Amino acid sequence: MRLRLLLGGVLLPLALWAALPIGSHGSSPQGRLGQLQHQIQTVQGKIGRRKGTERVLSTEISAYSGRIAALQRRIGVLARRESAIQADLDARRAELVRLQDALRFQRARLIRLRAKLAHDRAVLSRRLVQLYTSAPPDLVSVVLDAKGFADLLDRGEFLRRIGRQDQRVIETVRSAKADATGAAARLAVLERRSQQVAAAILDRRNAVAAVRSQLIGTRVGLQSTRAGKSRALAKVQASRMQLEGNLSGLRAEQAKITATLQAAQGTLPVGPVRHGSGMLIWPVDGPITSPFCERRAWESCHPGIDIGVPSGTPIRAAAAGRVALLQPVSASGGYGNFTCIQHTAAMATCYAHQSRFAVGMGQQVAQGQVIGYSGCTGLCFGPHLHFEVRIDGHVVNPLSYL
Repeated sequence: MRLRLLLGGVLLPLALWAALPIGSHGSSPQGRLGQLQHQIQTVQGKIGRRKGTERVLSTEISAYSGRIAALQRRIGVLARRESAIQADLDARRAELVRLQDALRFQRARLIRLRAKLAHDRAVLSRRLVQLYTSAPPDLVSVVLDAKGFADLLDRGEFLRRIGRQDQRVIETVRSAKADATGAAARLAVLERRSQQVAAAILDRRNAVAAVRSQLIGTRVGLQSTRAGKSRALAKVQASRMQLEGNLSGLRAEQAKITATLQAAQGTLPVGPVRHGSGMLIWPVDGPITSPFCERRAWESCHPGIDIGVPSGTPIRAAAAGRVALLQPVSASGGYGNFTCIQHTAAMATCYAHQSRFAVGMGQQVAQGQVIGYSGCTGLCFGPHLHFEVRIDGHVVNPLSYL
């Protein structure tokens, strides 16, 4: 379709419109195309950096998820251990209750024994007074020679001299004293045991509380960090998607301008040869819109460089050689019209997305000879030249040879 532009009331042909300044800054379509190529390259770089950030954040989130899962397994183990500790605590509490009941019983019994002992001592004291006042002098001597009440009870002579009733009273006092002493000893043992059980219960309880607190704190910390990483990943992904949307718009605008230039200009004249510091000349003179990227296992990279030029720009042979490959779009697929020139036994250069060929298969070409014209055949988003350098069949960075 032939487009026209209304300017000052006059319809101008599209070829003239292409030469007129456009845009708010008065740039030409060629200038705007260069700006778009630069913007596309910038946006692609930003998208690549954000994808790298996404990979890092995804790896970190996965690592935190693994740590949280490991912690959950540890929590499960400790939960079972906590159940066992709780069962032990319940058993110790039951034992403590029994000890406390026994302690109360022994205390009550000790009180009764002490009361009985006091009563028996009083009875014995009264009886000794009677014996002292009524007994013959030799028994009085036995009583007076005793070193104390306990010594007196142990003197066999004294026991033989007193009556059977008195002996029963003395045995009662002695038994009461022994019971009181034993009860006091058992009471002391029960008190110590009670204190030990209470301390053990407290230690167990503190251990369970400390483990629970540590696990909860660690899990909460990991989950919080993972949540922060997830929020950061969501922001980076949203930014990358927005950039990809912008990139699509830029490419669409680039395609429109390129189509306009292609329809208006047709084949462009051959420009001057561009030399660099390497052994090869530049096949076309234009900015690099997509740089070379060495392929890694986790990403797909660009196997050559894209040089932004309008459609129809003559393409020069980077060095002298023989046309070793000449494939149309139907055969090359994404490369479009594709040419490869064999320069030496090891080195070859390849040129993709041509609008048309200028040489034939097997033809010998000189360095700088036009071998085709740039375009956008195959898989591309605007006219440019995809240029590759291959050494022994492997793609290398063309900038090392240009």
